[in-house]
Amino acid sequence: MHIHILGICGTFMGGIAAIAKAAGHRVTGCDLNVYPPMSTQLEAQGIELIEGYGADQIALKPDTWVIGNVVTRGNPLMEAILDGGERYISGPQWLAENALPGRQVLAVSGTHGKTTTSSMLAWILEDAGLSPGFLIGGVPLDFDTSARLGGGRHFVIEADEYDTAFFDKRSKMVHYRPSIAILNNIEFDHADIFHDLAAIETQFQHFVRIVPRSGTLVINGSDPVIERVLARGCWTPVERFGVRDGWSAARDEGGTVRILHKSEPIGALGMDLQGEHNLQNALAAVAAAHSVGVAPGKALDALSRFKGVRRRMELRGTAAGVAIWDDFAHHPTAIATTLSGLRERVGAARILAVLEPRSNTMKAGIMKDRLAPSLEQADKVYCYAANLGWDAAAALAPLGARLRVEADLAKLVDAIVAEARPGDQVLVMSNGGFGGIHEKLLKTLLLRSAPPARA
Repeated sequence: MHIHILGICGTFMGGIAAIAKAAGHRVTGCDLNVYPPMSTQLEAQGIELIEGYGADQIALKPDTWVIGNVVTRGNPLMEAILDGGERYISGPQWLAENALPGRQVLAVSGTHGKTTTSSMLAWILEDAGLSPGFLIGGVPLDFDTSARLGGGRHFVIEADEYDTAFFDKRSKMVHYRPSIAILNNIEFDHADIFHDLAAIETQFQHFVRIVPRSGTLVINGSDPVIERVLARGCWTPVERFGVRDGWSAARDEGGTVRILHKSEPIGALGMDLQGEHNLQNALAAVAAAHSVGVAPGKALDALSRFKGVRRRMELRGTAAGVAIWDDFAHHPTAIATTLSGLRERVGAARILAVLEPRSNTMKAGIMKDRLAPSLEQADKVYCYAANLGWDAAAALAPLGARLRVEADLAKLVDAIVAEARPGDQVLVMSNGGFGGIHEKLLKTLLLRSAPPARA
């Protein structure tokens, strides 16, 4: 089968391309932004890429057009597909119909922690010799790829609540029909497609309804919104984490984190990831793996060697004694937990938080009143305020003299470098590329610290 993917350079659609290629299909695709690293990864797999959405691509005559949710009405190629009565399908539906049948699907959902938890779970199954397939919204460092078909029965997928396509406004996650589903947490997000939290809860209820009674729901037992979703109907056995009557953790006097199941000790968690949020992610992954037969002790041993995920508290480099960290945090809750995790790691060292409010929700200012409290643990805060529809300086004013707001990236970099001193930790938070700010900071810091040239 020949499939042509519209929006192929997104992480999710690029993952579908890789899986389809591995399954023996001919795969081509197009996007407005065909550039590394995704373009080089796809081309290395023999996938032909086309820049743009020209209607002339209709001449390719694929068996199926696979449509990413970046595509809207008015897109010239999409209009040609519709005019021609061509067969088209969304990415999630293509995956569900062509890659997931016959697999035991483990789906990881929630507002926060999906990528890290999915990566942990895939690594546990891999370490157990189960050779899982997976499709994850980031690059797990243990695999160095975001998606693979896999050779085993299990398939781990990051189950996103965002909508499927312009012609299918259901959440992506309802397509996957998992037998094991993790619900990490539920908060209001994606204000561009959801009016309120109640609308998101309805999508999660749709998701819960498709998990069979022979499966397992692994849920955050301390999240009242999840409990509210389950109260609307639940037909599947439930395992809770983060609570004493389920999977929980306790730190002993020596600082070792002990994992317990229904108050019975399981073993120690020797994972090199900081923060309470990552501890909860690990509990969810261990519980889900246990539901498919992986012993908890085996799972904990695997997590002791878990390397993490790119762009999730990733150290990008150190220059002039200043560490530059990268994190995907783009929601006040994620910002607060990321800062807390870094504070746990670095102790009293100064943290310079650098934020780009880039998501649709953040750019609209929906959560601007929650931003200042989420940044409280930072010693200095730098906000990039280009293209915002709200006054960042006013919203973040409670931070006082710690705050610097700039709409010019070069001025922002100069301000950070002027303030930074050896031992400082610069935490960059954005769900985009942020104009290559990490490399700019490292380069400028190195230039500043270089000895003057001799005359």
